[in-house]
Amino acid sequence: MVETDTTPFYITTAISYPNGRPHIGHAYEAIAADVIARFQRLRGRHVRFQTGTDEHGLKMARKAEEQGRTPADLADEMSGYFRAMCDALNISYDRFIRTSEPDHHRASQAIWQAMEASGDLYLDRYEGWYSVRDEAYYDESELVEGEGGAKLSPQGTPVEWTVEESWFFRLSKYQDQLLALLKTPGFLEPASRRNEMIAFVEQGLRDLSVSRTSFDWGVKVPGSENHVMYVWVDALTNYLTGLGYPGDMGEFWPASLHLIGKDIVRFHTIYWPAFLMSAGLPLPKKVFGHGFLLNRGQKESKSLGNVTDPLELADRFGVDALRYFLMREVAFGQDGSYSPEAIVQRANGELGNAFGNLAQRTLGFIAKNLDGYLPAIRGHDPADSALFEVVDRAITTEIPDAFESLAIQQAVEAWLQAVFACNAYIDAQAPWTLRKTDPERMETVLATLYICIAQLAVAISPVIPASSGKLLEMLGVPEDLRNLQGIRSHWYSPLAESDYQLAPPTPLFPRLELPAEAESA
Repeated sequence: MVETDTTPFYITTAISYPNGRPHIGHAYEAIAADVIARFQRLRGRHVRFQTGTDEHGLKMARKAEEQGRTPADLADEMSGYFRAMCDALNISYDRFIRTSEPDHHRASQAIWQAMEASGDLYLDRYEGWYSVRDEAYYDESELVEGEGGAKLSPQGTPVEWTVEESWFFRLSKYQDQLLALLKTPGFLEPASRRNEMIAFVEQGLRDLSVSRTSFDWGVKVPGSENHVMYVWVDALTNYLTGLGYPGDMGEFWPASLHLIGKDIVRFHTIYWPAFLMSAGLPLPKKVFGHGFLLNRGQKESKSLGNVTDPLELADRFGVDALRYFLMREVAFGQDGSYSPEAIVQRANGELGNAFGNLAQRTLGFIAKNLDGYLPAIRGHDPADSALFEVVDRAITTEIPDAFESLAIQQAVEAWLQAVFACNAYIDAQAPWTLRKTDPERMETVLATLYICIAQLAVAISPVIPASSGKLLEMLGVPEDLRNLQGIRSHWYSPLAESDYQLAPPTPLFPRLELPAEAESA
């Protein structure tokens, strides 16, 4: 049930590793996090939303060396592409953090010193398997066999035998506490990820190598300048850096939600909580590991030649159409698939034909037949009350409840069902006929639709913010009422009595055409 909630809400994405340009998976996570952040703002909550880039580690150092440039130069260029993606996709972040920034180095060294003060760091020698691509250590028992007998990580990435002096973190010390945390309802979702992590911890945890000496692109270990921190110690600390750690972090910590891909759940639900326990810091409230986005059912890869630039999709189909498709098509938490055909079908069928056409018919009729002046409400028919009840239930219960449980697809479905109810109502009431037979009834029908369209525009605004904002501007809804409480207030009659005049509407969702190459595929 929707209620105004002013409690702080801190949401983060995983910070992206910028050794290549952004792909559709980066866009999917950023959009999903933005939708959640915008929904919480609609509820009245004080939201902080952080994203950014994770720029250290051996993978970046090697990539820069291949290109004959410094890692810092590579990071500057590549991080810029990720920020540009977020800006182009209308991602409403409060901070775009870069782990190469000085305040982040200070925060990472501070959490290191806190863990050291707890007696959880010791110097030893590391010998074992390391995946540069995953920036992860793997036990022999976790490896799988690839072509020609090559050893691969569980993710299918190459591993190499590493021998070097290293600082170790006493991960094993926290095994029981981590197991209890993972079994805490709501901490890790969906359930499939939770079960995987519980099984991993129950097999027994070994202490974790947390520094490297074989390269120097990273945060220096305090007191051991020839060591740089293991990239995941540094990367995870970004969630604290953005709040001012090691100073006062204010109202936002612990984080309300870390939104991440399913492939990095171990780092966020085993390593990260253990680091925080060691440093004496509160633990995040929830971690959600979403699924992968597949290109026509296939994982994207450079070798298959199917890597998609999300900005090309946004340019081709529109930012809001892409955002809507990704949130509507995929059950959040599971893997999903996309294609140009599917984007066009959803955008034309649901955004265009269902909602856009509803707004166009209603507002166009008012502009043409009432000179744009808002119709008066002249009594109520049971059909009006029934429609108000359907829409009110959607925006006060069904949509908020789904968003709160991160069931984004179900939230969009609930919204769409209310849109369908409005379309059924306009067809049944036929204001174009009432214009001749009962003009007063026509006005009530149009006013009913006007109010419902505004309420539905607010409810879907986290998903399609630009289109919803344009529609609400057209409708004359005051900005301070464009939230879940305000849009249910008594705003319509004062607006109508103010002689507000609606301009002839322009289509919200121009019909999309399938690209020629997709049609011939």
